[in-house]
Amino acid sequence: MKKTLLSLAFVAALMTSCKEKTQEETGEAVDAATTEVTEAVDTAAAEVDSAAATVGEAVDKAADKAVEAGKDATAAGAAKVEEAAKDVKEAAKK
Repeated sequence: MKKTLLSLAFVAALMTSCKEKTQEETGEAVDAATTEVTEAVDTAAAEVDSAAATVGEAVDKAADKAVEAGKDATAAGAAKVEEAAKDVKEAAKK
């Protein structure tokens, strides 16, 4: 009887020990997963910020090009108007 009780006590001690170790490993795994997810979110946020900056720069460049094209078109139109005015002025003199 004594041996049976000691055997049961030994088995109970082993089960308790294994349970604690499993809980510790589970906690470590959760911490590691949390760290990995946090790093992935931070990396994704940095990539989104970078992409937004790149898009912003592209929009600014396109706007600058459009303004320059508008200035060029205005200058060309003004030159044509002046030329036409000279032609009309010369025709009026004749």
